[in-house]
Amino acid sequence: MLSGANTLAPVSLFKAASTVSLLTLASRVLGLVRDLLMASMFGVNVFTDAFNVAFRIPNLFRRLFAEGAFSQAFVPVLATHKTQQGEESTRVLISAVATVLFWILLVTCIVGVVGAPVLVWLLASGLRTQPGGMDAAVLMTRFMFPYIGFMSLVALSAGVLNTWRRYAISALTPVLLNVSMILAAIVGAPFLQRHGIQPIYAMVAGVMVGGVLQLGVQIPALMKLGLMPRIGMSISAIRTAFANKDVHRILKLMGPALLGVGVAQISLMINTQIASYLQQGSVTWLFYADRLMEFPTALFGVALGVVLTAQLATAKAGGDSERYSGMLDWGLRIVVLLTVPCAVGLLLFAKPLVATLFHHGALTDNDVRQITVALQGYGIGLLGLVAVKVLAPGYYAVQDIRTPVKIAIVVLIITQLLNLLFVPYLAHAGLALSIGLGALVNAGWLLMGLLRRGSYKPQPGWAKFGAQVVVASALMAVFLWWGNQYFDWIALRAHSMWRVGLLAAMLTGAIVVYFGALWVVRLNLRQVLRR
Repeated sequence: MLSGANTLAPVSLFKAASTVSLLTLASRVLGLVRDLLMASMFGVNVFTDAFNVAFRIPNLFRRLFAEGAFSQAFVPVLATHKTQQGEESTRVLISAVATVLFWILLVTCIVGVVGAPVLVWLLASGLRTQPGGMDAAVLMTRFMFPYIGFMSLVALSAGVLNTWRRYAISALTPVLLNVSMILAAIVGAPFLQRHGIQPIYAMVAGVMVGGVLQLGVQIPALMKLGLMPRIGMSISAIRTAFANKDVHRILKLMGPALLGVGVAQISLMINTQIASYLQQGSVTWLFYADRLMEFPTALFGVALGVVLTAQLATAKAGGDSERYSGMLDWGLRIVVLLTVPCAVGLLLFAKPLVATLFHHGALTDNDVRQITVALQGYGIGLLGLVAVKVLAPGYYAVQDIRTPVKIAIVVLIITQLLNLLFVPYLAHAGLALSIGLGALVNAGWLLMGLLRRGSYKPQPGWAKFGAQVVVASALMAVFLWWGNQYFDWIALRAHSMWRVGLLAAMLTGAIVVYFGALWVVRLNLRQVLRR
């Protein structure tokens, strides 16, 4: 157990992580509603594939500039600067970073709009074989690419607010995107259809409006804290911003971070490219499976990563190695406690989840089966996908981005070798399985690195804790396996509300079985959460 003042930190971290997790849950629920609407209204066809490719392109760049390389470099430097230099100096740094980021984004967005055909071809050249697919994807990419600009500025704002421990606003912003897209599906799509225009184009407008709203909601929070950045518009102001030594530090760290995030996105691009040459609908099947995977990865991994990144950097800047190690240990225990049963659920209960959530309107029985096998492939690597969100900040906190990058490069190679092995036999599900196995390798390698350098020293009791989680998960697995086999979830399409109630009952039962089993094997849940 941590002692003294250090014990207080994990308690506040748990409260912060819970806040982020609950708001993320709200976002993911609305995101699921959005996806259900899209599946029901648009089904799976060449235009849904085109939209998913076009939407993936700004999201790809968002992960490079926003929550990827930029956040990995910016937040640790900002937290260290705040601890060592004080708030007034940090405000100057924030304005300098905002100025540099704004002008880089402006150029990027112009290049992206002009180069949309090249980007679509690089990501999914197989759309050329589907009539109208390539043209639709290019047009939608051009309209949606500026979304990267809004989201990168949102990432800047979120990094500032999180460093000042204002987690709620940044966690709430994704809700606005989903609300915007839901309204676009309900109002915009029928309007376009009545005027003879492909209705899915309404979703493009929903994305852009959502980006504007997400940035707009950050502004009052920044102004209240006196942290609203001043973006330099004159040549002299821009030169001064680029000359800032901490901006140089961030840009220097972004180099390897861009490579690391770029490696992950290259893997995604390769997989999308491969999927575009498989059976029509493969891109969309993987998209829906990925959306379900985002529930546990966002609820646990993203929430923990958001809270831990700045606090780990603060602990290191203050020379408190014990607190740094203790926070990592706490984060990993939470990951194991909550992610292992989720992984079991995705493996043994994927079909009921997919059927109940997506099996409506234009989505067919075969679509359910294809999404199910993809979800199971992702589920195998869920523990790795979530654990990376806790382990990687352990490196970012000491401004070591090179090590995770080197690991990511090797994992990319491993993932593509696995694609050669699995895709010929499992098609799109093989792509998901390769990503899942690659994530496990990534997490294991990151963990070993922290252990070898002595940065992370596991607290006592891991063997007993792991055994308790495995026993409880095994009992839950039996319950879910029975529910999956006993009921014909696809045939229950004719009784959709009854199917929804049955799914809710099964999931509630699984939670009761799991936590009830943990109580029987005497796992002190409160102690784990407050450790």
